[in-house]
This record gives sequence, C-alpha cells and structure tokens, in this order.
Amino acid sequence: MNNRVYQHHLPRKRFGQNFLHDNYIINSIVAAIHPQPKQAMVEIGPGLGALTKPMAKCVESLTVIELDCDLAVRLAKHPFMQQKLNIVQQDAMTVDFAALSAQMGQPLRIFGNLPYNISTPLIFHLFKYTDAIYDMHFMLQKEVVNRLVEGPNSKAYGKLSVMAQYHCQIISILEVPSTSFNPAPKVNSAVVRLVPYTTRPYPVSDLGKLATLTSQAFSQRRKTILNSLANLFCAKQLAELGINARLRAENLSIEQYCRLANTLSMRTL
Repeated sequence: MNNRVYQHHLPRKRFGQNFLHDNYIINSIVAAIHPQPKQAMVEIGPGLGALTKPMAKCVESLTVIELDCDLAVRLAKHPFMQQKLNIVQQDAMTVDFAALSAQMGQPLRIFGNLPYNISTPLIFHLFKYTDAIYDMHFMLQKEVVNRLVEGPNSKAYGKLSVMAQYHCQIISILEVPSTSFNPAPKVNSAVVRLVPYTTRPYPVSDLGKLATLTSQAFSQRRKTILNSLANLFCAKQLAELGINARLRAENLSIEQYCRLANTLSMRTL
C-alpha cells in the first residue's frame, strides 16, 4: 500500500493524519465504546471514516468534527453515512461542547483517533466541559495513555496525570501497534476510556490553583516539594497539611495536590 496516498487522500502532516485500517482494532474499539442507537455520539477527527462507518451503523445519528475540508466533503458525499452524519467543519479546540450537548439534549459520548500533535491540549480543552460529557474514548500515543493512567511514585506521573484523574476515572482499554495505521507512525498507540466524575473524590474550589501547583512542582521534579514550591509553602505549612517536605513532585498523591490547591484558595478569600 502506498504510504503517501491512502484511499486517494494525501495524509497531511500539519493535521497529524495517520489513518487506521486494521479491522480487528477497529471492531475492538467499537465494541469497547458499545454505542446505543439514541445516544449523542461525537467523533473528533473522523478522517477517512474507519471508525465512523461502523459507529454510524449502530446509531441513529452521529456528529463528526473534522478540520480538513477535503475530508469533510468526502464524508458528506458518502452514500451510506451522509444521511446520518452531522458534520462540523471546525477545529475541535474551538468547539463549545456544552453548547453541543445542550443542542443534542443529553451528555456527549466523545471518541476519536486524536492527532498526536494536539492530543494533550485537546484533552485539557475537553476537561472544561466534563459536566456535558458522559464518557470519552480516544486513540492516543501510548506514552500519553501511560501518563494519563499512572499513579504516584512513577516517572510517567505528572501534571497530566493529576489533572486528568481529578476530572475522570481513566481506564486503558487496548494497545495498538503502529502497523495498524497508514502511514505508520514511529510510535505505538493505545485506546483509553475517560469517564468524568459526577462527584469528584477530592473537590477543588479553584482549578487554576491546582494547575499552577502541578505545573510548578513537575517543572522541577528533581527538587523536593519544599524547594519547588518554596514561594508558596514553608516546611511548617507543609507539615500542618500532613505532607512530607522532603518528597518530590512525583511522590504526592492527587488528594495531596488538591489539599494544597484548596489551601492556596483560602489565602485569597
């Protein structure tokens, strides 16, 4: 198969396009999502429709968000799917998913093979709309999935881990080899399920404080928390919060980061 042209479409590097073609993987993903006919299914980056086609067979309608105008036109002309698709030709980073949920009258079930170059920013964008989302299933670079699911005391545990697990229960579903795509990326992928909490285990009053704390701590992860957060907490304050000042960023639990964030919020009241 020609790596440059796939199904008469030239993959565009600026959109991070790698097209899924492995039927076993495709069927496994659809089975994991388990769509129901009347649910508000939303696909980000349908591409050539590898997931779109089997999903469309399972539901009454399917909303797809596609930035590439050529691919959007291609989907609009598809003989089977055109009657079922609501095509939003837009950058997913600019979509108001709360408004989309309100329009569809129910929480969204979002899925997609996300381009590696925007996957993390897009996930953070979606976290703004967790009240409007039932669940999310994404194909991501395996390294990103590892960071999403990892817990404390691991090198893969970082800001993304803390912020993602604050918002969602996260489950790794399936590993996907690079040969499942055309063109084949240089890294392996994995499918992950994110289910937003209806009641968060450790509520934070100001998410900005949590983001600030985690950014600062993990940007200096070789330092102790006492040193990396020196402008925010002294040893005595950390001790009062039950946190060992000698620990490093990767050793603190999500609950401990949330405790620190809430303490910062109280200072500004």
